[in-house]
Amino acid sequence: QVWQIRLDMHLLNHDGNITDAASIAGIVALCHFRRPDVSVQGEEVTVYTPEERDPVPLSIHHMPICVSFAFFHQGTYLLVDPTEREERVMDGLLVIAMNKHHEICTIQSSGVVMLLQDQILRCSKIAAVKVAEITELIQKALENDQKARKEGGKFGFAESIPNQRITAFKMESAAVDTNDVEERAGEIIAKADPPSEVFANPVLHTPGTAQIGEGIESSWGDLEESEKEEAAEEEGESEAAAFECEKVETEGASTLRETKNDEPIVLSDSEEEEVVILEPQELPRKTR
Repeated sequence: QVWQIRLDMHLLNHDGNITDAASIAGIVALCHFRRPDVSVQGEEVTVYTPEERDPVPLSIHHMPICVSFAFFHQGTYLLVDPTEREERVMDGLLVIAMNKHHEICTIQSSGVVMLLQDQILRCSKIAAVKVAEITELIQKALENDQKARKEGGKFGFAESIPNQRITAFKMESAAVDTNDVEERAGEIIAKADPPSEVFANPVLHTPGTAQIGEGIESSWGDLEESEKEEAAEEEGESEAAAFECEKVETEGASTLRETKNDEPIVLSDSEEEEVVILEPQELPRKTR
């Protein structure tokens, strides 16, 4: 029987050179992990809980650390640990995984640049120095964590929050001058494009619903069957009232005119030059 261990990584943010960061995070997680202790007697295997026996670390023989190199102008310029912007314009990338014993574990080359033997040897020498530095930092961090756990102090996530190691892209507070805010706002408004067409009146899609602007009709705007019948009856009554209004006659020739933008409806008498103005609230809803 063997232990099966799976390592999952979740990226919180990415500013370039994710391969090196992932390799460091993975090797540190494996070195920091503790599995339950076991004992084997014949064919009987006993797995002890943390209360019964202290968990034991994994057997990590060496720490392969990745070091990335970005090349520009067909390998003329070399850059270690490129950022996200630098990766966008680089011609090629070389990743060397090495341990502190100067043993190369893997090499990966990508891009459109052709590397020479001298360039690869130069990168391997640089990687040996960087791997030794990173390995020392990892071992020191593990020792400090183990010491903090024995003393009962803060460690892990709780210890990282006060030191601002978790919150990325955090900036210190800075004073802001607001004396010329109105002037700058006026300049921005003057240079801005004119506003789009504004709908003064609501757009009626279905009875009982209204919409202002250029959006689409809501799905919940559909009415129930009973509400649809009531709306149809109200619409029929409104049409009948509007028809009666159109039949209004005076002694002379009468005309019915409906203006735009909800202006009053005017009935004019051609013989007596008398004008009758009906207020909007006196009209049936359909006519309005």
